[in-house]
Order: sequence, then structure tokens, then C-alpha cells
Amino acid sequence: MNITPRRTVLVSGASIAGPALAYWLRRYGFAVTLVEKAAALRGGGYPIDIRGTAVEVVRRMGVLPRLRDAHVGIRRISFLDEQGDPIAAIRPEAISGGVEGHDLEIPRGELAEILYGAIRDDVEILFNDSIATLHDHDGGVDVTFRGGARRTFDLVIGADGIHSHTRSLAFGPEEGYHRYLDHCFAGFTMPNHLGLAHEGLSWNVPGRTAVLYAPRDDDRVHAFLSFLRPDPPFTAFRDPAAQRELVAGVFSGYGWEVPRMVAAMRDSDDLFFDVVSQIHMPRWSTGRVALVGDAAYAPSFFSGQGSSLALVGAYVLAGELAAHAHHDDAFEGYERTLRSFVELNQALADEGSAGVSPRTAEDLARRNKALREPSAVLSSAGRDVHSALALPGYDGHDAS
Repeated sequence: MNITPRRTVLVSGASIAGPALAYWLRRYGFAVTLVEKAAALRGGGYPIDIRGTAVEVVRRMGVLPRLRDAHVGIRRISFLDEQGDPIAAIRPEAISGGVEGHDLEIPRGELAEILYGAIRDDVEILFNDSIATLHDHDGGVDVTFRGGARRTFDLVIGADGIHSHTRSLAFGPEEGYHRYLDHCFAGFTMPNHLGLAHEGLSWNVPGRTAVLYAPRDDDRVHAFLSFLRPDPPFTAFRDPAAQRELVAGVFSGYGWEVPRMVAAMRDSDDLFFDVVSQIHMPRWSTGRVALVGDAAYAPSFFSGQGSSLALVGAYVLAGELAAHAHHDDAFEGYERTLRSFVELNQALADEGSAGVSPRTAEDLARRNKALREPSAVLSSAGRDVHSALALPGYDGHDAS
């Protein structure tokens, strides 16, 4: 009896896009290996959104009930002036363009855990390892792992984030695809001494934003300090101490809770510092290697759509690979189906930046005036864009 061997796929990255892709590939009969450089699944992290078309993806995965149980239900975002006095309080959907009762906000670690739970028994998972080299040829992709193992796969998919190592190996340096959005940010947790619960506070001066975000009633809150900077601070990426000094200097001399936030940032053991940026690529595949999620088309947190694009992209990529015998046809279908949806969602970042982090005094005054309107809405386009893709069905499965 002739048995056609299953196509083998190596997926790099076990955050959001990687496990979602592994789930769909395994469902369509692929033999999947998931490699993750961290020693274990990464917990923690601030809440992230699942909106529009992405909600249908998680419904088709069968995890929507668990995600609804994990939904944090933020009630309001309060905007403050330089002295910390309130300007307005609005529903978070008025900022995100989300749909109350439909869209979801989930702590990143809980989303990762739920996705991991959907694949852990069916997918080979390699923690504490990563891809060291790739050699793409007609017969497959030869992979050398950092741990020394050598294997060959039919396909390799990079789902390893905005600073994707897989992308660097297959497509070249990040600089050719990176679009810097003129902002840097520092995220960390700190004691919830204000007693915040199910709410956020956003303080602004031109070019600087300080946010305290309490998704639940807890003794700690998520804190964010973001600021306008014309050039990326490349030297700070290699030096955590320089990151802390840079942020502290930018926010020196301000009032409200900013001094307390800066002090907490200096002592934080979970500080995450990066630039606000996007990834724009002319193609998301080369040979037998493709990218998904932030590795291919990061939209930035100003768009609020990173996780949603990761989930939708994973679904479409796996479906196209299942629908086509040859990877070239599958990768072409992936881009044809998804690219316009990606571009629409990346474009939300400009509107998001204007609402969340006004650059000039004039921008800030205009934003604050809009907030004081009885029916304040900062994102007018989001709702339509989030659902702009009619999700395909593949091989007779999951058709809408």
C-alpha cells in the first residue's frame, strides 16, 4: 500500500501566530514542529485585543468560550491633562473602534496559554531552541538548530515577531522592511496604589504619554511611558540601563503620577522597551520559507490589530497550504487573500497615534476638544476595517 507522507512544517515562534498556525496545519494533516527560543511558554504581558474577523477565527478553533471567560472587560479610559485633572472618560470601544459584546480583550499570557493548550498534544514542541541556519533547496529546507540538531522540513514559517530572526535569515536585515513611527515606549508593571480596577488612565503632554492600565481588580497595574523621538535610539537596544536613563530623562520634571512611574520603571524586573514600528514587505515568502503575523506585517500597537492580524493570517496561510499541492500556489493565495486586509489595518496606526499620543500642542488641543463631545469617538474607521475580510472556508471546512 502506498502512503503519501505528510508534509512537514517547522514553525518558529510560540506566542500568538505560531500556535494558531500550528493548530490549523495539524488539523489539515501536516506534521508540525514548533520551536521557541524561550525555555517555557511566556506568561504575563498586557492585555491584547481580538477584534472583527479574528473573533470568527477563534470561534472556528473552538476556543471562543474560554477566551470569553478570560475577557477583562475594561469599563472606561479616562484622559487627563498635564496637572492630572480629568478631561473626559469614554468607553474603550470609542478608541479602538471595537464592538462591545463581540470583540475581546485578553491578557497576552492567557491567550498564549489557551492557544498552546489547543496544540500541546498534537504538535512537536521544542522549547529553549531556535533556528541557527536555513538552506532552502528544491527538496526542502535544511535547518540547523541552535542546540546543534540538523533536520530537513518541507516548509519553514517564521512567526517570531517584529524582530524576526527567521526573516533575517531568509529575507535579509530588518532595516529593509522596518517602518519607524517616530515613537518609543517602555512597558512594565507597578503597584496599584491608586486602587484602579477595570479602567485605564491616560496622561498627555505634546509628544509624551503616560498610561496606567488596570484590566482587573489587582494589586498591580500595567504602566506605559511612550514618547516622540525622530530617530530610533539604536544604542539603547543593547543596554537596559541606557533604556531606563533615556525614558527617565524624557519624562523628567513632569507631575501627576509620572515621577512615581519613572521610579517604578527604574526598579522594574519586567521592563519591555522598544520602538513603535511596522513591518512592510513586498512579499511574505521566498522559496519554501514564509512569514506570518508581526514577522511579516506588524501593524504596531497604535493600530491595536497585531494579535488579530496574527490569528487571521495563521488561518489563511494554513488554509491555502491545505488547498494547494504546491507551496508557491499556496503562498500566492495567502498574499492575494490577505494583503489588502493587512494594509487597511496597518493604516489604522496613523489615526491611533493621533488619538492616543498627540504630537503637538495643536494636536493635543484638537484631541481634547473631540473628547469633550457627548458622543466622543477617537477611531472612526476601525470597526469596518477590523471586519473587512470575509473569512474563507478551506476544503469544505469552516465555510461561513
